[in-house]
Amino acid sequence: MRNTTVDVIQIPTKGPGDVSGLMNFIEAGKLEPTSILAILGKTEGNGGVNDFTREYAVSALSFALAPYVGVSPHDVEQKIAFVMSGGTEGVLSPHITVFARTAISGPHTGMVGKRLSIGIAQTRDFMPEELGRCEQIEETARAVHVAMADAGIEDRHDVHFVQIKCPLLTSDRIEAAHARGQKVVTTSAYGSMGYSRGASALGVALALGEIDRDVRDEHILRNWELFSSVASTSAGIELMHNVVIVLGNSDTSASPFVIGHGVMRDSIDSAAVIDTLKSVGLGFGETSDPSGQSRLVNIFAKAEASPDGSVRGFRHTMLDDSDIGATRHARAAVGGLISGLAGTGAVYVSGGAEHQGPPGGGPVAAIARQ
Repeated sequence: MRNTTVDVIQIPTKGPGDVSGLMNFIEAGKLEPTSILAILGKTEGNGGVNDFTREYAVSALSFALAPYVGVSPHDVEQKIAFVMSGGTEGVLSPHITVFARTAISGPHTGMVGKRLSIGIAQTRDFMPEELGRCEQIEETARAVHVAMADAGIEDRHDVHFVQIKCPLLTSDRIEAAHARGQKVVTTSAYGSMGYSRGASALGVALALGEIDRDVRDEHILRNWELFSSVASTSAGIELMHNVVIVLGNSDTSASPFVIGHGVMRDSIDSAAVIDTLKSVGLGFGETSDPSGQSRLVNIFAKAEASPDGSVRGFRHTMLDDSDIGATRHARAAVGGLISGLAGTGAVYVSGGAEHQGPPGGGPVAAIARQ
């Protein structure tokens, strides 16, 4: 029984605080604001600890949507899951992707197969000393199961992308833990982003049976054989809990869209991107023509510099550049590759892929209209 439908709209932005495109869709009657379940965005910040474009974007969206959903701007985040990923290096273009879910009734004859579905959940707030440790893994796994149920997805193989926004440590949070006699996983705010992303990704892997339950604190950022093929995690200063968005296909959905995924084994794995596009019905080169371009909604991917310092046997210098961080290098490289295959720079490429795909690689997912 198909009882929901999911719409997906990609909207370019002129800056982190630009909500005009979203408002145009709402005011034209093309988007019911109360049906919005999640908004994923790329902002033109540095993607680091002091990237406030993410918080700025969420604040602008919350204030714009508050009158339409009937709550205060602060409470909008309790109704809509926001995940802003900073960093649009190279050809990457700032944009937001809006997911709206509507309940339906009555038969939908002629629709074949499972269609795009979405579910959201949140963990509890974490204590600073819990970030990057098993507590974060276990709480994330529980939230993934809740989001799967919310999406109407029963089979874990129908999950194709799990986007998580997770916290990081700041000097204030570290000091608060020390004042209570607690030790944090690292005293580096920047380093804590990797620990939080990694633990969150392992939570997805645990929830979906990609790893066994014997995962320990010492595995995080050390045992790279443990990873999720569908997790995408992004750390930010603006929260202390994990926001979990599960995207997959379900026979309870009557959406005109489907989602598929693959795994890039390194930063230049174009074959994985091509196969991912094929999984949603877009053949190689189809996104170059207007009809194929109109069917593709977005591509979502993770990017990281290979930790062994090489790509297919050739040395890379991303880890040794004192001017530009490795995360920014990787986003630009993978963003350029995917943009070329997608025919657009408005793709969602997020840096920092700890335990998200194999080392140096990462998950990639595509949503397309059928």
